[in-house]
Amino acid sequence: MVSAGGAAAATGAVAVVLEAVLVLSAALTLFVGYRVVRGPTTPDRVVGLDTIGTNVVAIAVLYALLTGQAFFVDVSLVLAIIGFLTTISVARYVTEGDIVE
Repeated sequence: MVSAGGAAAATGAVAVVLEAVLVLSAALTLFVGYRVVRGPTTPDRVVGLDTIGTNVVAIAVLYALLTGQAFFVDVSLVLAIIGFLTTISVARYVTEGDIVE
């Protein structure tokens, strides 16, 4: 099956595995959300937010593989860049108290 993006959608056993990993990634993202809310320290919360960002990127890529829509790969790349910049900014704020010198 070919979608509008031109990539073939996953079928058969590959689709089942992709769906299982997609559900697992979503569940893990919810569990990490607990650490973000209840984290004892600020660095714990920052690591939790970074993990959520990484899982969202993984979910977008898995969905792209499952449906064959290449657009979601582009979305995941943008999310990865934004997540990286956010992590750097928050880490710098936590360590130095200021983002821009």
